[in-house]
Amino acid sequence: MSFLYPSFLLGLLAVSVPIAIHLFNFRRTRRVYFTNVALLKTVQTETKSFRRLKHWLLLAARVLFIACLVLAFAQPFIPSKNKLGLTRQGATSLYLDNSYSMQNEQNEKRYLDMAIGKLDELMGLFRNASSLQLLTNDFSADEQTLASADAIRDRVTAVRFAHTPRTLEAVYRRQKNLLATTNPGGRNQLFWFSDFQRSTAGDLGRLQFDTTDRVFLVPLDAKPTRNVYVDSVWLSTPFIREMQNNSLNVKLSNSGRDAVRNLPIRLYLDNIQTSTATVSLDPKGSGMATLNFNVTSKGYHRGRIVFEDYPITFDNEFFFVIEASPSIRVLHLHEQKGNTDYVDAVFSNDSLFIRRSYSARNFDVGQLKETDLVVLEGVSQINGTLRSELERFVRQGGSLAIIPPGNPDVNTYGPFLNALGVGGVQSQAQPLPTAQPLSDPDRRSPFFRDVFQQTYQSEPLNLPNAVPVWRWSAGDRLLTLRDGNPFLTQSRAGQGYLYMLGNPLDSQYGNIAQHALFVPVMYKIAALSVRPQRTAYSFDENLVSVPVRNPSEKAVYKLKKDKLEFIPVQRVVNNQLLMEMPKSNQLTSGQEIESGYYELQLSRDGNAGSDGPAVTERLLAINHGNRESTMDFYSAAELRQAFANQPNVEVFDSINDGDFVKVLEEENLGKSLWQYFLIAALAFLLMEILLARFMKG
Repeated sequence: MSFLYPSFLLGLLAVSVPIAIHLFNFRRTRRVYFTNVALLKTVQTETKSFRRLKHWLLLAARVLFIACLVLAFAQPFIPSKNKLGLTRQGATSLYLDNSYSMQNEQNEKRYLDMAIGKLDELMGLFRNASSLQLLTNDFSADEQTLASADAIRDRVTAVRFAHTPRTLEAVYRRQKNLLATTNPGGRNQLFWFSDFQRSTAGDLGRLQFDTTDRVFLVPLDAKPTRNVYVDSVWLSTPFIREMQNNSLNVKLSNSGRDAVRNLPIRLYLDNIQTSTATVSLDPKGSGMATLNFNVTSKGYHRGRIVFEDYPITFDNEFFFVIEASPSIRVLHLHEQKGNTDYVDAVFSNDSLFIRRSYSARNFDVGQLKETDLVVLEGVSQINGTLRSELERFVRQGGSLAIIPPGNPDVNTYGPFLNALGVGGVQSQAQPLPTAQPLSDPDRRSPFFRDVFQQTYQSEPLNLPNAVPVWRWSAGDRLLTLRDGNPFLTQSRAGQGYLYMLGNPLDSQYGNIAQHALFVPVMYKIAALSVRPQRTAYSFDENLVSVPVRNPSEKAVYKLKKDKLEFIPVQRVVNNQLLMEMPKSNQLTSGQEIESGYYELQLSRDGNAGSDGPAVTERLLAINHGNRESTMDFYSAAELRQAFANQPNVEVFDSINDGDFVKVLEEENLGKSLWQYFLIAALAFLLMEILLARFMKG
């Protein structure tokens, strides 16, 4: 038998008090004489023996009462056979998984509530301990100190779901770091109450526990269940325009083992339902839905995809933002051009385009940061700063359309185009060949998808003639000459596109600029120059890139949603804002991150912390990640197998076991005996009372 608090055994010295009273009775007695003492001696002998017996019984009752009471306070127990078992001494860290997957239910009770209930029962084993630590996925500052069992109970009642999932490796690292400061050099024991979701647990093979730590894994015996979530949302076209039919593509996934049939999904734009569709999903499968809509105004529009799916509800809404009719910024750089400015004629008739025109030898290269499409027309040589800046512009996501001069210098164009992936450029020998017509384009090509009307898809076209001034052998051919040589190609270079035209726009080189095909082709090039809209972001992303216009070096951006404002870790690279998504432990007390719409703001003086009025640069939609939407979990047997080579790790079969705490106590603490000694103390106290009252003598 062992004792949890052996220092209380010093209280056994108190038994000397009743012993001293019984052994040393200092009361003085008087002798009484009688005339006839024969009968009196007999009575006195019997009374003395009876009184001695009563005194010894009272002494035994009092001594045993004190001894049992002291032993009860010392909390005796029979030690368990498990040498690495639980102990009430040292530091104990309790991890409560409060991720969104803990919304799952079993017998109409949420996993999180079940885990809290068992953790509360566990506190009964540590009712007198003061070195307890509660850790959740919040990783908040409140979790950095040790507390008593009552304080832990109070904190548990305030636990809410956290938007930041944590891997088990991150949890253990956090516990070790905190315990290293609160219990340096001591032996620790760790409890994990979790559903052990596969998608967020991380690689169990890399999780190695310190041999001095005792780890108790308490799985919830979670079962794979049906859950539908939005995988991704994207537009069918690079951008949308007001008062036109547009379409939105939605991909949904089913992480469960049961099929989902005809699930209704609804599209809301600016809190107005605009479209509906149904989708059927196979077990562990995905499905697509296309929702048609139109908007009546330019600018940002708040969108939501909504459906009903239980019991997991945190991912039943998906927020996104679309921008209608974003301006396309066209920079026209020229050296030689015809009498008619055909480029200006194309882009000046539509308010969608913001066009600027400069000489290629005299323009500010800083304007490239504010440009989507550069049209380089009639520039005979490309070198120096112009070459390096255009190359950087394309690689960073811009589009460049080259309209050659009558006599291009291939010695300067060759290295430039070769750096962008277009090789084999050759100049046509003089005299130039005669004009030849273009071949019929592939109308199934994505480039020409919206150029030709459906009713004329099979009819022959009257195509323009062209006199090419150079030839090349790379890129996707959008238009070709009858002899098979390319006339208009599209090439991917870095994150941008390079378009090459075969001849100048002057009439002596053909009639492409005067032909009806020229305008839609240039429109399509401009439309594809717009970076595809990023409709939504995820809190699971560590770093996101958001395009911003005219950023300054000292610019500080903040995110704002209703009353919540915070400044994320950020840096500006070129015209991209690189921003770290906030984690739970980066928020102040009382702040909570939720899915929804966030305004990316910058004050007018470029300092987000100033008192000046803030300007909303963009509207962002940020959702919770879909890693927790996959309802697949490790079983107790799988956990036991994963940690089979680590004997200091114990895995319980099920948290749903009603005798969980009792089994834990018996297997790891041993059998507690304090309650029996307390009952015995009360019994001996009662015995003393009965002896004193009814045993007369």
